[in-house]
Amino acid sequence: MTRLLLAPDKFKGSLTAADVVAALSRGLAATAPDIEITACPIADGGDGTVDAALAAGATAQPATITGPTGEVRETVWALEGTTAVLELADAVGLKALPGEELAPRSASSYGLGELIRNAVRAGAREIVVGLGGSASTDAGAGLLQALGARLLTADGEDIAPGLAGLETLASADLTPAHELLDGIRLIAANDVANPLLGKDGAAAVYGPQKGLDPEAVTAADQALAAAATLLDASGAAAPSEGAGAAGGVGFALLLLGAIQRSGADVVLELAGFDARLAGADLVVTGEGKLDAQTLQGKGPAEVARRAAAAGLPVLAVAGAVTLTDEELAGAGITAAFDLLSRAADVDEAIARGQGLLEEVGREIGRSLPALLADAPGAEAPLP
Repeated sequence: MTRLLLAPDKFKGSLTAADVVAALSRGLAATAPDIEITACPIADGGDGTVDAALAAGATAQPATITGPTGEVRETVWALEGTTAVLELADAVGLKALPGEELAPRSASSYGLGELIRNAVRAGAREIVVGLGGSASTDAGAGLLQALGARLLTADGEDIAPGLAGLETLASADLTPAHELLDGIRLIAANDVANPLLGKDGAAAVYGPQKGLDPEAVTAADQALAAAATLLDASGAAAPSEGAGAAGGVGFALLLLGAIQRSGADVVLELAGFDARLAGADLVVTGEGKLDAQTLQGKGPAEVARRAAAAGLPVLAVAGAVTLTDEELAGAGITAAFDLLSRAADVDEAIARGQGLLEEVGREIGRSLPALLADAPGAEAPLP
């Protein structure tokens, strides 16, 4: 029996990774009914990180927290044994903003700190924090406050939420947060290596997508620099890779002793990807857009790397594909299927996403004999 491993990421803003798996599976079943399908939805630290952990067998933990602009928000984190998996995107990210209205100066990471506190109370000894999709540029100040840190104005008052509050920071005491996390292994999972400050930093690179105009980006970088001086006397954390992740939440986690890791690597480990790979004949991965960023450590690229190293053919599915055949081959991808070429325009491709994925699944099912016959190590074409 032919065994397919379906390991796609989400199609951002359109379909979850589980949606992609389901649609492809329906199409495959229509043209290759005898195959065995193993589902392994993935993520790279952003949207879908908790879903990937839950799909791998972790238990859902509902939580009521403070949303990015102070509203009450319901979210879910995952617990497997003593390992907790938290997702910034769903808790305090852009997708969590009421009406998706940007709030560049007031959005805060406070709710993520509440989730970390919940995980500690639940007995977690290892806490994985997925950092993609942030709505704030507060250097993780809100998160630190939720964990008990004292971040004060010159008048001795708690600073207000968000970047606006960060600009008034005059003194800081992180001792209560360190005490709360004593004995906890904290992992910051993300797919970026940006430092906190400068032209490659949190404000310059990610501020515009959160609503900061060029002048505001400069002011925000200055506020981050001033805060970094107060929060980290050693000056070691701000230049570190990943410190600029999630508007500086990566920086705050570094101050708390976190280990920075590739979000894709972490999620694939949580999902038991390597064990599932060992039983597969072919792997299908993908995401909303296969482009140059895909090759910079994103989930599908890591899936393809591991599968190709195991000598397995890899197919990729995406809403749009801008990589050349040479770039795809260099990433270990045998062939790529896009949705945009099957629709009149982007809007139609999004609207008909599941149906188009089923169409792709049917096409892959019909192509399986040839694909597997050409795979490295294949002894003979399949009948």
